[in-house]
This record gives sequence, C-alpha cells and structure tokens, in this order.
Amino acid sequence: MKFSIKNRKDLKIVGNVTIPENPTGLAFLIHGLGVTKDHLLMVKIMETFLESNYIVVNFDATNSFGESEGNYENTTMQLHYEDLVDVIDWSKTQDWYIESFVLAGSSLGGYAVVRYAEEYPSIVKAVFPLAAVVSGELSLKATEKYEGEEEFKKWKETGWFERDSVSMPGTIKRLPYSHMEERLKHNLLPNASKLVMPVLIVVGENDGLCPPADQKVLWDVLPKNEYNEFHIIPGAPHTFRTPEHLAQMKEVIGTWIKKIK
Repeated sequence: MKFSIKNRKDLKIVGNVTIPENPTGLAFLIHGLGVTKDHLLMVKIMETFLESNYIVVNFDATNSFGESEGNYENTTMQLHYEDLVDVIDWSKTQDWYIESFVLAGSSLGGYAVVRYAEEYPSIVKAVFPLAAVVSGELSLKATEKYEGEEEFKKWKETGWFERDSVSMPGTIKRLPYSHMEERLKHNLLPNASKLVMPVLIVVGENDGLCPPADQKVLWDVLPKNEYNEFHIIPGAPHTFRTPEHLAQMKEVIGTWIKKIK
C-alpha cells in the first residue's frame, strides 16, 4: 500500500506499507544520505522483516532522490530525523499500527532510528542501526580521512562537494559544506544509556565513512542487554551492494529478529 503525507515542513513524503497476512510486529525503515527506499540494501532489509511477518513501513525521506519532495542540497541530519518522527506519528493514526515497534536505518537513517529510540524508549521494541552516523565529530574526522585532506579542504573552501552517484548512474550529488557543519550539532553518545531495548549494530569491515571503530564507540556505551549484537561484515563497504554482503547482512538480521520476538 502506497502512502503520501506532508511532513512538518509541508513537503510530501512518499512510502510503502507492506502488511503480511498474519502480522507479528511492525518495523519502520529509513535509508541513508542520497539513496532511496528502493535501493537494494533497503529492499533486502524490508524482505527480512517481511519473512518474519512484520508490517514494514519503508519510505523516501525528503531532500533525497526518491519519490518524496525536496532538494538533496538541503538535506540535514535534523530534517532526516524529523521525517522519521512524522511518518511514525502518522502511522499512529492507522488501524494497522502496532506498539511497540522495531526501527531500522542505514547511515543517516541509522542515526535517526537510534535517536528516536533514545527519545521514545518506551515504544521502541528494538533498534537496528546499519553503519550509523554516531556523532558529527566522528563523522567529520572519518569523512576527511576517507575523501582525503585536499579534497576535504576544497569542499570547505568552495562550499560544495560534487560526486557521481554510484546508485543512480548519471546523477551528480552536490552537497554544501553547511551540511557537515550541521552534523556537528548531533551526537548519539550522551543519551545512549536510554537504549535499554535490544540493539543490533552492523557495519562493513571496509566502511570508511562510518567505520567499525566509530560503531564500537557506540557499542561500548550501550546498556548491557543479552539481545544486543555487533557484527562486522568482512570486506563490505559503507553501502552494501554485492549479493554476498547483502546475504550476510540478511542472515544476521533474520537471526536477530527471531531472538527478539
């Protein structure tokens, strides 16, 4: 079932709600920067939850490249998070809504789902951040190292960073340096003690943007929980694309979902 709603900025959010015959739970999915709900990574996460009979809400955040409105150049971590909140608030008015629910997100989406779990722990059953942006400070350092000192300096001086999209050939992504400055306002670590629900952290071994070391920083401050898991996918980059990496991720998620039932 396709849905279209307006967010708090009066921009259209478009997504899909998939309802199995006998639902056992509800999961919200949110993609990362510059990708869409239809990226193979998000589709595989959706399939995994559906195989466990979860209702799945998978949507395009605004200011990205999917069906929702907005301009990629305007995207921020705050706006990405607000879209998740607005979709969940709308879902609470629907007859298929179930509480508590699971949250799953990649990169910027990973930040969004963890932050929501910190702010509303009583209604979050479990949370799955895939290569989350843990803090703006860690993100800035990782990005500078990944892109190279000269390229990063150029971004800061010119105000713009441009690159060809891997996921959407022919599309050029232009991101202002103000996006990175806005990231510095965000940090999941101070409120991590509120993550009392099961947490599944997954990251690629070769992720240069949200590296395993950054994920370990978050892992180390999580409250003790027998359902918490931390997995590093061998050889995988920031965004999983190969059948091998996607299959490994899918197996990890599927096993974890069965544990948290």
